[in-house]
Amino acid sequence: MRRLPVFFLLDTSGSMYGEPIQALNNALSGMVNTLRLDPQALDSLWLSIITFDKEVKELMPLTELVHFQLPEISCPQSGPTHTGRALEFLHGRVTSEVRKSTPTQKGDWRPLLFIFTDGKPSDLQLYREMIPQIKALNFAAVVGCAAGKAADNGLLKELADTVVHLDTADSATLKQFFKWVSDTIEQGNKSMGTTSQVVLPPPPQEVILIV
Repeated sequence: MRRLPVFFLLDTSGSMYGEPIQALNNALSGMVNTLRLDPQALDSLWLSIITFDKEVKELMPLTELVHFQLPEISCPQSGPTHTGRALEFLHGRVTSEVRKSTPTQKGDWRPLLFIFTDGKPSDLQLYREMIPQIKALNFAAVVGCAAGKAADNGLLKELADTVVHLDTADSATLKQFFKWVSDTIEQGNKSMGTTSQVVLPPPPQEVILIV
């Protein structure tokens, strides 16, 4: 069975401390439970969770949905947002883990990337250096989510095909966002092989599409 790899890059810098990180945990848990109800997702979906603050951590390597156990995500009380280093780490993982087609075997479907942040990169130069390298990985979709007033839509737009903005990172809003993410992943799963680009479903009213 060909896999659909989905990578999540999640901002866990100090500004996420407290209610936002708890809301993120709850929303991710709901998303995974929703995806598990889809037989097609259970057949082909593989998920990876990478967090970034002053450090970059691979909380879950690329794992088949049926075996995926969501870890508790935590964050420091303060510290920088090393988005560039996260992209550098992601690049290495996608390069080594996403299977390419060979003359005798079909590779994975084009992967999806979701990046969630409530701020902007502390390592802006590295972030911008990594953008063309990430784009060269040929993701089927790169979706950026800017949460809260401190998040920079413009910087995310440099990286992502689609950028959405959330006014807050509270439980209700994040739940709606990750419900939309699960719809997007299911849409991507269903369209694999029929189109090169994933057509994103319309977002809920809490999720503002940036054009």
